[in-house]
This record gives sequence, structure tokens and C-alpha cells, in this order.
Amino acid sequence: MSELSIPIIGLAVAVFVLILLVLRTKVHPLIAMITAACVAGITGGLSVNETLDAITKGFGATLGTIGIVIGLGVMMGRILEVSGAAEQIAYSFIKWLGHRREEWALALTGYLVSIPIFVDSAFVILYPIAKALAQKGNRSLLTLGVALAGGLIVTHTMVPPTPGPLGVAGLFGVDIGAMMLLGISLALPCTLAIVWYAQWLGRTYPDFVTTVVQEDLKVVHADYLKEKEAKPLPSLTKSLLPILVPIGLIFLKAVTNLFPLLAATDSTTLSWVLQVVAFAGSPVIALCISTLIAVYTLVPHLNRHETSERLEEGLKSAGIILMVTGAGGALGFVVRESGSGAQLAALMANLPFSPIMIPFFVATIVRLIQGSGTVAMITAASITAPILVNLPDVNMLFAAQAAVLGSLFFSYFNDSFFWVVNRMMGIADVKLQLMTWSVPTTIAWAIGGVLIALTNLIFGTNGSLLDPLIPLAGLGMMWVVIRRKGDFKQ
Repeated sequence: MSELSIPIIGLAVAVFVLILLVLRTKVHPLIAMITAACVAGITGGLSVNETLDAITKGFGATLGTIGIVIGLGVMMGRILEVSGAAEQIAYSFIKWLGHRREEWALALTGYLVSIPIFVDSAFVILYPIAKALAQKGNRSLLTLGVALAGGLIVTHTMVPPTPGPLGVAGLFGVDIGAMMLLGISLALPCTLAIVWYAQWLGRTYPDFVTTVVQEDLKVVHADYLKEKEAKPLPSLTKSLLPILVPIGLIFLKAVTNLFPLLAATDSTTLSWVLQVVAFAGSPVIALCISTLIAVYTLVPHLNRHETSERLEEGLKSAGIILMVTGAGGALGFVVRESGSGAQLAALMANLPFSPIMIPFFVATIVRLIQGSGTVAMITAASITAPILVNLPDVNMLFAAQAAVLGSLFFSYFNDSFFWVVNRMMGIADVKLQLMTWSVPTTIAWAIGGVLIALTNLIFGTNGSLLDPLIPLAGLGMMWVVIRRKGDFKQ
């Protein structure tokens, strides 16, 4: 056996151990990733001390890049939760879009709100609005609920400062602002597709409200309006500012970076302005500013102690995500140090599809095996980033976005959000549960995969015509399932 193959064998054993631990034992993904990193290092040719050193360096380097940003993002999200800002955004969009467009308003609300707020919490907060609107607008609760959940899950999966895509950006070493802008762009068509599917779902199951939900929704709506009137909600402007300000600052910095000649200007004033933009547009500073805006505009009635408690609640929820992301960085660093990344890159150079589809495949497989989208994208990034960095002309931004898109695939029983959506909507039938949430997430996965493949084909340097056919094949299989909708009816 060639000595060159030892690191590759070590990585294969490590991946097998990782999957086995996550799938068949009670071991948490954090411990599973650290264990896999140890296996990859020791079986890949590194000494024990070299392996431990690589784990420590990889963990620290990853969190040093994105740890502060994750912490600030979840603190800002917690303030948006407790202040009622998410509810205000939803009602404003519903008012603007008018009658018979409630699903679009809810999807747009979810699209914006889940950028800073965890998707599970956001659905719990906003679902009563969908429930209250169902009777008032004579709309299908199934349509409204799926549209809301779709808007939430897409940006939660694709757009920083949500911890998952933020961690992937750090592991691939790409600019967070560029990751944010690309994610926002690709998330929009995915959201539109889920809303159209939600409308079809409502027409297919017209009796859903009367057979599943046993409440008088007219009473629910009246009670909710009374509650809203009694609850002091922030204005729409104040509600949107903490979300839009960091996006605007990061976008402004990204735009100025597109014109490198500006940096060579002799104008003192322009040079000073560019430095201010670069400083304020860095993700850490932008999110510091947005968190301060949220604190002083959304919860002015809270005292210093209460405000600190709310911010710390957000940090508690981010703790495990920080640890899993750091563990992913440790695994990736071990893969680099062992040399398996470079050797696998040489083997993959002649594949018939683009290298950016590799993280898409890995994230899809891990998602199907263990359920968590965040763990799937972090695992895919930690394994594939050290491989792709050794290939020429690979756009790492596109590869990072492919990794997060792969984690959308087929939300199933092992995904916590699958149960949040179905239980809150009162869906007990397994087949309808799959139609309600497994199918729309797969539609978003397929459309996102096609879009990132086409983006790489047009703007990248090594795209393949085979790339968009791969997710299209998945979309085709889902279409066959949809056409056989009679098999799914209760």
C-alpha cells in the first residue's frame, strides 16, 4: 500500500467514525467531530502531539474568525424576539400586501426575521399570526404556515449572521459580506418556490383547517388583535433597523472593495471616508452597531439588569453552535495538516462535475443521516474546504454557498424544525407531515443547487454543464412524488 494513501485512509476512517457516532450512539456531534479529528490525525500519519496541536489550532482559529460575530448576532436576535419587533414586521407586511396575499407577507417576514433570530423561536413567535389570519382571510392555514416556515428556513440556512452559514464562511475563509449578499440573492427564488408550493398544498388539502385544527379561528384572530393592541410594539422602522443596518454597512464595504483604485486616491477626505466604511462594514463592528441599536430602540423600558439578562439568554443559545463550529474547524485543520486534503484534491481534479458540488453532496448526505442542517453544513465545510483549497481556480465563495444549500435537503424525523412545524400546525398523519415540510425543503434544496451551479458556470472558471443537472434530478424525483399526491392524502 502506498504511503501516499495513508492520510486518505485516515480521513475515510474518521468520516466513518463520525457518521457512526452521530447515527448509532448518544454521542453529541461536538464530541463526534473531535473524535473524528483525532482519528483523522493519528491514522493519517500525524503523531499524537501533532494531532492535538492541530485540533487546538483549528478550533481557536475558527472561533477567532467568527466567534464574536455569532455571539453578537444571537444577542441582537434575542432582543428582536422579546421586543415584539418580529410581530410588528409581520403585521406591517400583511397590511401593505393586502387581502389574499397573506402567505407572501408571512414568507417575506420570515425571510427577514430569521436572519438574526433562530428559526425555531421565530416560528413559535410568528405562527399565531398565521393562525389568526386563516379565518379572517378565509385562507388555508396549511398555506400560511408552510409559507412562513419556508421564508424562515431559507435565510436561516443561507444568510449570515445566522451561526451555520457564518461558520461555513469562516471554514472556507470567504468574506462574510460576500457570503451574506450571495445568500440573500439565492434565497429569494427558493422562498418564492416554497410559497408557490404552499399555495398548491392549500388547494390540494382544502379540508385541512376543519379536520386538523379544532379551534374557532375567528375567536383566535379577535383575541390576538386585542393582545396586540394591549402590547406596546416598536414601530416598523425601529423593528427593521437592527436587521437592515448591518446588511447595509457590510454591503457598502463590499461595494467599495470592488473598486481597488479608490484605495490609492490622494484625497485625504475620500481616504478617511473609505477607512470609516471599512471599519463600520466589518462584520464585528456592524453587528456591534446593530446590537446597540436594538437595545436602545427596541427595549428602552428594560433596565440595565433586565437588558443584560436578555442578551445573555441569546449567548446561552449560541454556546453549543460555537462549540460545534470550532470542532468543525479542528477537523478541517487536521485534514490540512495530515495531507489528505491535497491528495484527495489530486484525485478529484478529473471529476466530470465542478468541485463546488462536492460540499453540496457531503452536506446533503450528512443532513439525511443526522438531521441537523447546521451540523451538516459545518461537517461538509470542515471536510471539503481543505480539499478544495488545493484545486486551482475554485471559487470558495460558491463552494461555501453550495455547502449551506446542501443542508436544506429533505427535512425529516431527525430534524427538530420538522417537529416544530408539524406539531404547532397540529399535523399527526406521517404522509401529510412529509408533504408539509420534507417536500418544500427538498424543492428549496434543488432550486438552490441549480442556482449555485449556474452561478459557478457563468461567473466561475471551472463550471460543468453536469452541475445543474444533479439537483434537477432531485427536483424531478420530487415532482414525481407531487404528481402522485393521491398517495399522500389522509
